[in-house]
Amino acid sequence: MTLPTSLRRLLALTTLGLGLVHAAHAADASAPDLLIRQLSLETIEAVKADKDIQAGNIAKIIALVDTKVMPHVNFQRMTASAVGRFWRQATPEQQTRLQAEFKTLLMRTYAGALTQVKDQTIGLKPLRAQPTDAEVVVRTEIRGKGDAIQLDYRLEKAGDVWRIYDVNVLGIWLADQYRNSFAQEIGANGIDGLIKSLADKNAKAAAAPAAKG
Repeated sequence: MTLPTSLRRLLALTTLGLGLVHAAHAADASAPDLLIRQLSLETIEAVKADKDIQAGNIAKIIALVDTKVMPHVNFQRMTASAVGRFWRQATPEQQTRLQAEFKTLLMRTYAGALTQVKDQTIGLKPLRAQPTDAEVVVRTEIRGKGDAIQLDYRLEKAGDVWRIYDVNVLGIWLADQYRNSFAQEIGANGIDGLIKSLADKNAKAAAAPAAKG
């Protein structure tokens, strides 16, 4: 399964967004917009402090993404949304494998995008939400050369914790974009076929850096 160019760009811009918000101080993660700001600060500071990451060390980049970004993502919900109606048809074992392979796929895509961090900045837009809201959209935009790029995050609240469960770039939600390609793969080869396709793609991605030395 080959990811569409638009989806690869979406994932790259998402990572840039998580790594480029500028703020004077780390913020309180109890509010959704401040979580995005804090997460972004921590990520970009880690990238700037590590020359190996800047040079494209995939193992270090994946470790950074796994440590800084993934704890703030509801990955089960994101995977279920991407798989769509087929998620309920999957066995618990298949759901676990789908989530694991999807996570690896996104992490490697994010890792590649982090090496592209340059001089872009991100502006946070005013949060339109009520204190009682359990789900919100945090709207931002990437600013650099050319026109500003819309980058929005859907977050949900569980207890006192906010977690990301979808991302929108230029009007395209990540889960929606994957749902189309996943549905095609499942339609042709079943849920196990999608798992195999993701696993094969991840294996090729893992082998590529080693092949380059």
